[in-house]
Amino acid sequence: MSFYRNAVWFVKGVQEYTKDSNVLIFLLSCATRPPTSFSTLGVVHTIVRNLHFLSNFSHGINVHIHIVDMSSARQVWAFAQSFSENNQLHVLINNAGCMVNQRELTEEGLEKNFATNTLGTYILTTALIPALKKVEDPRVITVSSGGMLTQKLNVSDLQFEKGSFDGTMAYAQNKRQQVILTERWASQHKEIHFSSMHPGWADTPAVQSSMPSFHAKMQSKLRTEAMGADTVVWLAVSAAAIKQPSGLFFQDRKPVATHLPLAYSRGSPQDEEQLLTALEEFAQKFKP
Repeated sequence: MSFYRNAVWFVKGVQEYTKDSNVLIFLLSCATRPPTSFSTLGVVHTIVRNLHFLSNFSHGINVHIHIVDMSSARQVWAFAQSFSENNQLHVLINNAGCMVNQRELTEEGLEKNFATNTLGTYILTTALIPALKKVEDPRVITVSSGGMLTQKLNVSDLQFEKGSFDGTMAYAQNKRQQVILTERWASQHKEIHFSSMHPGWADTPAVQSSMPSFHAKMQSKLRTEAMGADTVVWLAVSAAAIKQPSGLFFQDRKPVATHLPLAYSRGSPQDEEQLLTALEEFAQKFKP
């Protein structure tokens, strides 16, 4: 990972990813505890890994809970196929993710960060594209991270088998992959509006557990969960968002660059094609 990229990214983060932003947050309580009024937007289906996450949702809201481990390709396939057969879908928000700091394999033999952040997102999205194309104004929003700015796409080691393992680097590489997938999907499926976004540096349980040193140093500057969710909600429901070109990367409701200046982090079209080919091969391997 380039020292220059890390240094420029950190300065950018302190300036842009912390509390000082002009984001409107009047809908943001839906990020962790959706208010009853959120049900007026429609029916909400939520994927959670286990029952522990049910405490995030208030009673009486039109929310349907589905227990799915996003690191299990077979579970994601099974859910997506069943969901498509029984439900309409207008907006897909790819928010599930993890940062595992010790290299760990899933039951299917895949590195866990890659399996969750990249392959799980790929399978869920591609499996639900036919359902999305059946409705008016379909949208897909993928919650990436500004950390991806420190990474150049590396298709030679998708599961981090070479050298020493760095969970933060693995996570950032996965988030770069998500941005590339968003761009590719946008070019392939014109009927759907795709976007990726960076929520800023938010004070979440995941940040506390995965990056304890960073959380301790930056806690007073971190955004709330609601502030981090603002752009996701805006991309999902606003008329203004759909006027933006498909495939862009957003921060604070504005499209922003996917590469730092002079960082040499752009991959080749051949590398991007190789990424899609590898993901499709993995997806087909675990398809029921």
